[in-house]
Amino acid sequence: MIKMFDNNLKWPKHPIIYEIDTWPWLHELSEINNLPITLNNVPADILDKELSFFDAIWFMGVWERSPASKKIALEHPDLQSGYHKALHDFSDRDVVGSPYSVYYYHVDNNIGGIDGLKKIRKRLSERNIKLILDYVPNHVSVDSLWTFEQNLFIKGTTEDLMSHPYDYFSISDKIFAYGRDPNFPAWTDTIQINAFSQEARQKTINTLLNIAELCDGVRCDMAMLMTNKIFNRTWGKKAGSLPKREFWEEVIPAVKDKFPNFLFIAEVYWDMEWELQQQGFDFCYDKRLYERLMHESAEKIKDHLRAEWNFQRKLLRFIENHDEQRVITAFGKEKSKAAAILTLTLPGARLIHEGQIRGYKLKLPVQLGRRQIEEDDQEISAFYLKLLKTLPGRKMREGTWLLCKVEPSGDFSNTNLITFVWQNEENYFLIVVNFSPYLAKGNVRIKNLNYGLTEWSFTDLLTQNVFVYEGEHLDAHGLYIELPAWNGHIFDLQKMD
Repeated sequence: MIKMFDNNLKWPKHPIIYEIDTWPWLHELSEINNLPITLNNVPADILDKELSFFDAIWFMGVWERSPASKKIALEHPDLQSGYHKALHDFSDRDVVGSPYSVYYYHVDNNIGGIDGLKKIRKRLSERNIKLILDYVPNHVSVDSLWTFEQNLFIKGTTEDLMSHPYDYFSISDKIFAYGRDPNFPAWTDTIQINAFSQEARQKTINTLLNIAELCDGVRCDMAMLMTNKIFNRTWGKKAGSLPKREFWEEVIPAVKDKFPNFLFIAEVYWDMEWELQQQGFDFCYDKRLYERLMHESAEKIKDHLRAEWNFQRKLLRFIENHDEQRVITAFGKEKSKAAAILTLTLPGARLIHEGQIRGYKLKLPVQLGRRQIEEDDQEISAFYLKLLKTLPGRKMREGTWLLCKVEPSGDFSNTNLITFVWQNEENYFLIVVNFSPYLAKGNVRIKNLNYGLTEWSFTDLLTQNVFVYEGEHLDAHGLYIELPAWNGHIFDLQKMD
């Protein structure tokens, strides 16, 4: 029997999280090692090398998959085209069902079951790595065991079923709503949980208390759908009367009362990050930053980074996850590297998607348990290895963070430079990124830093190049920076004797 963990141990500030698509990851490890690999027997060198750079591993999709969801996923014509695009030799056996159509919150035996999860959690914990799992608050699968319980779901009428057959379905003599996001068609492999139901709220609390015995935090899928205003807008009178308290304001404190340091991450969109932070989430997706990195200028990105500290420190930054296109495909190689330097050095949680650090290009539908073998992009792999080894870690995370001013130097390309500093006692780490396809130059000013009369060394942790400057010159003119397109520095500043 494996000893359970004390997950009341604190999380690091500004953690780096690694998302792993569990089924295809284990399948690939099995192919490489020529033996069945589950969570029970992941090779030690994977933990010591691939996973050792991260504060937490998010094993996406460990819960028992729905047989009905698998059948629907096999028959869905739109999904079929995605399967063939992702897997050249696709066959029906590659479909394992959607991880977000949960049959039951039991660890799937196909990937090692609960014993496998406990074993790998113990091995991660021995390496000071925490474990994150999924929670899907909005719905469960249409064939979930929860459907035997009362008052958990949105109900419909015969008229609803007849007039909206893609929004409602029947179980015996009862009619229920499919799960949905109000902006899209219903997910026909799911049943809609009623966020206003007290029974559903208590069921959520009980389920999360059980999950909290197995891991250190959860990523809550589409968390904003459960807020009073969104749920009321989506379901109206079918949801019943508007509760006095928000869904998450009941759920999160009830879990944290027993597990004070259990981490809640919200997948959230529609500029509702601050709202979800106020309702108790430790970190919320920073989709706005992702969109600005993808489509907008350095100036727009800096506008986003001027938000208050209490907002910034509770955002989760990413340039790739299982819902988005692979970053190499979406951004291109050079721009993706600049975006990676930024997102991995900003305050808040930082997320890397498995395959991102290898330069994978194929986006895998979440219903598949196997992926196409891709060759590693050696340039990207070397870049991420260097970047992850470079990150200053605790010294940076425990410090204060501040955007820096960049003055022009002969032209106006300084506007393309994004620069900020972490300060921890006498330690300064300066990050400078040229987020543009052109050469950029400018003079960087670090607020409240008086260089004085001594010399200062600036060690670029990405290249190990060392630059020495007179303090008087830096005070008078700032630090002159000239960077090629999509390039960056991570400087360690040291006062010289």
